[in-house]
Amino acid sequence: MDVLTQYAWIVWLVLILAFATIEVFTLEMTFLMLALGSVAGLLSGLTGIPWWAQFIIAAVVAVALILLLRPPLLRMLRRGADPARSNVDALIGADGRVVRTVTSIGGQVKLQNGDVWTARLSPITEQADVAVGEQVLVTGIDGATAVVVPVERSTPE
Repeated sequence: MDVLTQYAWIVWLVLILAFATIEVFTLEMTFLMLALGSVAGLLSGLTGIPWWAQFIIAAVVAVALILLLRPPLLRMLRRGADPARSNVDALIGADGRVVRTVTSIGGQVKLQNGDVWTARLSPITEQADVAVGEQVLVTGIDGATAVVVPVERSTPE
């Protein structure tokens, strides 16, 4: 067992590298806390503490870091997230102009971003069809079809 205590630093270095590598791919901060716990185990091992005590120290430090440091780190990481919607989510609420008459079965619209989409009227609308040139609003995406409603025109009084 004395040999295990003498060469435990190698095990700690391997664990630190393994946990740090996994953390790079997951970005959950859990493996970072385990790596820092392993650093505590390594440092305690360098002072001559037996291997079982090194393990306990590493475990206590890792659990403490997971419970105390990980939550604020995750909040800081998520605070900088991009609030802009992208992909299909960005199309919801987009304006468009009818290129081919849109009915409840089909049609085509050109959206404000320049894309031409196959479209159909939303079931919530009562209008039978929307003529070419009229404006529509995208309320949903169903596969590769934009679900649209006509934009109400205000009449001058």
